[in-house]
Amino acid sequence: MHTPELTFSSKYTFKHALKYHDKHRNTLGHRLSNWREQRMAARALALAGDPAIVLDLPCGTGRFWPLLARQEARTILAADNSEAMLSVAREVNPPELLARVKTFPCSAFDIPMEDTSVDLIFCMRLLHHITRPEDRVAMLKEFHRVTRDTVVVSLWVDGNYKALQRRKLEARRTHKTYQNRIVLERAVVEREFADAGFVIASHIDFLKFYAMWRVYVLKKSAP
Repeated sequence: MHTPELTFSSKYTFKHALKYHDKHRNTLGHRLSNWREQRMAARALALAGDPAIVLDLPCGTGRFWPLLARQEARTILAADNSEAMLSVAREVNPPELLARVKTFPCSAFDIPMEDTSVDLIFCMRLLHHITRPEDRVAMLKEFHRVTRDTVVVSLWVDGNYKALQRRKLEARRTHKTYQNRIVLERAVVEREFADAGFVIASHIDFLKFYAMWRVYVLKKSAP
């Protein structure tokens, strides 16, 4: 399988991964944002039926592991394309939590698992980095292969105040440089979900009509 080279992924040295871990805790605004994202993720897991086997991909430094571990019987698999992220995750999380999580490196485009291996793939803060439609669909099709039932995915969508502000900012830029985060049109990404074999079970907005973050709960389409 062809694995796209994502420009943003090369920046994750150990130092940068540690900084990434710290940023969700270093200001009141980041702590409030993290609190809201955790609430959104908990709601998505409930809507997915509190799945027993979850793959957290990309897992980063394990920000959502305490949430995933709330269900005592849950099997938690966690993968990331960055070895640095996984190394930081093993350093900053307590041993009792690490004992619940099996980690391994892999790309979201090429997951070393059999078909229908997990109940749910939990994918936070990745899709808004993937600028090419064909890459997004390829990743979603790989998710479709590996999950038995559900995918939870977060991304930036249009139709809100912050997305409008970002569009205006981009339009004013005189020098166009590579953008590693993009706002996706809801109609476009929802069509891509369908192209990959999913139907939308639900969605959860960070703050409706204001913020860009949206979490989708996707179910595999009937054959």
